[in-house]
Amino acid sequence: MAHLFNRNVLLGVSGGIAAYKSAELVRELQELGANVCVVMTRGAQEFITPLTLQALSGNPVHTELLDENAEMGMGHIELARWADLLLIAPATADLIARLSAGRADDLLSTVALATAAPLMLAPAMNQQMWKDPATTANIDTLSLRGARMVGPAAGPQACGDIGLGRMEEPSIIAGAAASVFQSSQLAGKRVMITAGPTREALDPVRYISNNSSGKMGYALAAAAVDAGAITTLVSGPVTLTPPDHVQFLSVQSAQQMLEQCIELLPECDIFIGCAAVADYRPTEVANQKIKKAHDEMTLQLVRNPDIVLAVASSQYPTYTVGFAAETNNVVAHAKEKMQRKGLDMMVANDVANEAIGFNSDNNAVTVLYRDEENTLELASKASIAQQIIHLIGHQTRKND
Repeated sequence: MAHLFNRNVLLGVSGGIAAYKSAELVRELQELGANVCVVMTRGAQEFITPLTLQALSGNPVHTELLDENAEMGMGHIELARWADLLLIAPATADLIARLSAGRADDLLSTVALATAAPLMLAPAMNQQMWKDPATTANIDTLSLRGARMVGPAAGPQACGDIGLGRMEEPSIIAGAAASVFQSSQLAGKRVMITAGPTREALDPVRYISNNSSGKMGYALAAAAVDAGAITTLVSGPVTLTPPDHVQFLSVQSAQQMLEQCIELLPECDIFIGCAAVADYRPTEVANQKIKKAHDEMTLQLVRNPDIVLAVASSQYPTYTVGFAAETNNVVAHAKEKMQRKGLDMMVANDVANEAIGFNSDNNAVTVLYRDEENTLELASKASIAQQIIHLIGHQTRKND
């Protein structure tokens, strides 16, 4: 199913009578999951008010290139960076001509030049204007630059003419916008992913931890977003930047990670426990730095909670995926863990292999579920993550 979950759609509205349809278009885009922000030309404001589109989109409407308030918040460069898609509907003959010429004399045309996002136009004009060779040449120029066109449609026009030039219906435009992005396996699903190591404090300075870089968990979060999932990433301390469009929660200890996961579990459809959670923590944490008073020091440790087991055994029908980082008998140990914990899926990897270990950018895993297993050959962690998300999507659809 086409969707726009996790996508930022910047809707440009130019000055034509079809601007009244932009209100319905905002709703159609939101129905597909998009976050919508609107930029209006001065002409557009003669047909529909910014207040209407602000109320419908839930975001401020931007109208001026040199706006002191906008520059303090989301100026034209911020808007250009924010957008995953720049959709202009209606796109008048004048605006199309200015875009073709590379003009930047108002906010909308400036954003169109400044953004790296795909550009989609829904032309709307008099049928003779649409047939004019100048308009044809401008459309051809923009198409050669990668712009996508949706419409125009044929039919009665506001001027009384009948012919090609009407703006396409909002539902069709929204569907075309969704088609720009890859269709998704997890559209609208709520996915929670744990990543990275945990740190179990000994004192204010020292802690027990492990070598997990968090790369696999962060790659899974990015893949889940691309698959349309509403994604939460619960991460231990790493040096990575969280992927765009995720709800990011930072934790330190296993207990903190457990508390966050349990709190969010009622709103979770799929849980992926990728974090390398410390198995044990000190029974006591010193208030002050422990001094080197002796040649030896004895630590008393207590077992940490098993987060994946807690999720799998909860009252909620969450599809639960675990990770087994092993150094020997990898698949056998992973199968035993999956059965003992009652997981829906287990991903097993050999962390003793430096080519696919904790800090590597590559991985190779065996995915276990029910009575089946899939071997994912050596590839980047981003590629492995996409394959895992594909398998999860396939399995969860079978269960629906």
